[in-house]
Amino acid sequence: MAMEMRQQLKMTQQLVMTPQLQQAIKLLQLTRMELQDVVRQELEENPLLEETVEVEDIREAESLEAAEKEAEPSVQENEFHEVETGEDTLRDWDSYLDGYNYSSGEQYSGEDERPSFENLLTRKGTLLDHLLWQLHMGHFSEDEIIIGEEIIGNIDEEGYLRASLDEVSIACSVGGDMVLPVLERIQEFDPTGVAARDLRECLLIQARFLGMQGSVVEKILLNHIKDLETRKYKQIARDLGVDLNQVLIAAKIIGGFDPRPGRIYGSEDVQYISPDIFIYKIADDYVVMLNDEGLPNLKVNPFYSEARGNGSMDSKAEEYISEKIRSAQWLIKSIQQRQRTIHKVAKSIVKFQREFLDCGIEYLRPLVLRDVAEDIGMHESTISRVTTNKYMQTPQGMFELKYFFNSGLSTSEGDFVASESVKNRIKEIIEKEDPRKPLSDQKIAEMLFGQTVNIARRTVTKYRELLRIGSSSERKRHF
Repeated sequence: MAMEMRQQLKMTQQLVMTPQLQQAIKLLQLTRMELQDVVRQELEENPLLEETVEVEDIREAESLEAAEKEAEPSVQENEFHEVETGEDTLRDWDSYLDGYNYSSGEQYSGEDERPSFENLLTRKGTLLDHLLWQLHMGHFSEDEIIIGEEIIGNIDEEGYLRASLDEVSIACSVGGDMVLPVLERIQEFDPTGVAARDLRECLLIQARFLGMQGSVVEKILLNHIKDLETRKYKQIARDLGVDLNQVLIAAKIIGGFDPRPGRIYGSEDVQYISPDIFIYKIADDYVVMLNDEGLPNLKVNPFYSEARGNGSMDSKAEEYISEKIRSAQWLIKSIQQRQRTIHKVAKSIVKFQREFLDCGIEYLRPLVLRDVAEDIGMHESTISRVTTNKYMQTPQGMFELKYFFNSGLSTSEGDFVASESVKNRIKEIIEKEDPRKPLSDQKIAEMLFGQTVNIARRTVTKYRELLRIGSSSERKRHF
């Protein structure tokens, strides 16, 4: 067979992901805070993109400035005059000083000039700072301070020592026999139980701090902590040769100990969620409103467009201006398209979950991405991106958009009930159970079947574990 080269025309069609299309997809799945960062960065990098200032905002600022000027007291020159010194004059000065609010710091004429309260706050003390302060306030030698600083530096946020004694001795270039005495002294620091190497040692430190050496509590922690976790109280009582009530009392005491003593000095700040969508009920209808707070109104600077049209620029400058104009216009269109898409998805969710908004979680209906995609004429992948890390404030509370999408379970009446609704029913059943006689998963399944929900025992187990609820043996309480 002869080999030869020849030209051939072939027509194909394929989807090309342009940089602009990639940017639009990226903006679609960003949270509102992340979108603010992207816009802020683009404002810094693109000189043709600028923020629009509303006329009402300018008028409001001007009116506030005029009101402040009118509120300032006018001082007349003739108000100052010499007075003779005497008892009356001194009394006048005393009354003036009593009514005069002064401070030793700076004086500010308006609220805008005052520093924000955030600048006056001090840094929250950490567990590391608290332990180092106790170390340097104690009676330690220089070598012991070096060892103590190394030990404290290896304590995690929960208060546990995450380095072995050999590693500490190597790091400090000292003998291993010098590390243990320093560790034992640090374990006496506040909070009680700190610098422990495992859970058993942490609880033992707290028990001995309360003077329980040789008690049933210490014996349980030394030899039967696994049995304590599985609540084998009778076996513990039999092995220790004590009454069952003593074991129950000891277990209750141990339950009051703190397994993570360092968490009270946790440095993590609370992260508050700001909703992307607000749902308001007006009369008998629900209105969807997007949260545009913090998102500036963008526009292209007209000065550069006019300069480009005048022909006063060279080719390189004109090419640069054209590129930046296209980038700014595409960003503005992408943000507008993003907002419209989110609004459509939110309206569709409200349409499908109206009974939930009216009555609560018991009426949450099964919903999948395909339902919303077909309703608004978009692809499922687009719906998935829109519902990622976005929250909706509803009359029933704040929920992530993905919360409204869940599978369904059949009922004896031929309908379907949402899995989230079934989880909530399981949680309510367990909350109302007798802690001395907790319900098994099979019993919960039978109770749900009595509520027309067809569910298997293994499904109850799966939902219970998703709710982070222990089994019946783990939930059982003896006291």
